[in-house]
Amino acid sequence: MRAHQIMTRQVITASVDTSVADAARTLLENHISGMPVLDARGKLVGVVSQGDFMRRAEIGTQRKRSRWLKLLLGPGQEATDFVRERGRKVGEVMNTSPITVAEDATLEEVAAIMEKNDIKRVPVMRDDTLVGIVTRTNLVQAVLDLAREVPDPTADDDHIRDRIHAVIQKNDWKPLGLSVVVRDGIVHLSGIITDERSRQATVVAAENVAGVRKVHDHLVWLEPMSGAYVHSTEDEEDARAG
Repeated sequence: MRAHQIMTRQVITASVDTSVADAARTLLENHISGMPVLDARGKLVGVVSQGDFMRRAEIGTQRKRSRWLKLLLGPGQEATDFVRERGRKVGEVMNTSPITVAEDATLEEVAAIMEKNDIKRVPVMRDDTLVGIVTRTNLVQAVLDLAREVPDPTADDDHIRDRIHAVIQKNDWKPLGLSVVVRDGIVHLSGIITDERSRQATVVAAENVAGVRKVHDHLVWLEPMSGAYVHSTEDEEDARAG
């Protein structure tokens, strides 16, 4: 399997001029731990994640280095820390050296990169263009699909996947972090919904795409206020059977 076959295609991004407050709000509202950062031309220039908000002046978690360590590191590092702890824009706090993978990277390569660099997500590129993102959740879903002994995808499966994404993503009820995996016309949908009515709409949308033989629902309902979540009936039944 390749990165493009499991990646989330509708990527939530920030710009270098996005405020730190707006970026934090976007992460919380979309239940994600990080997102790519694009410049005015749409080029990937960084990644901002929850970790970039750990050391912030607003909450009093700035780094407190000993005097001798300050002397050792020099004023340059102290200046860098100051900007990251008090910067008001994403471009001032983001990781400016994002680790990426090509869309045809194997899942073995993706997993190795994420493990080596201790990261939870990796942007997927087509040359210099951001086309998706692979997260640990995408990899876990792929493991589940393979555990069901689903056959390898065909070229037509890729076309079906593209059509399903296109028909679902244009709607306001679309799931967050939608992942569509297609094998021999069998569709596996995963992502987060905050209204149970979105579940049926998503499944029906996939069922109406030409070439789809069957749709499996792995969507997770998340209650926005409490954070409580409920797996799909299908996944609950599989868990009990296992």
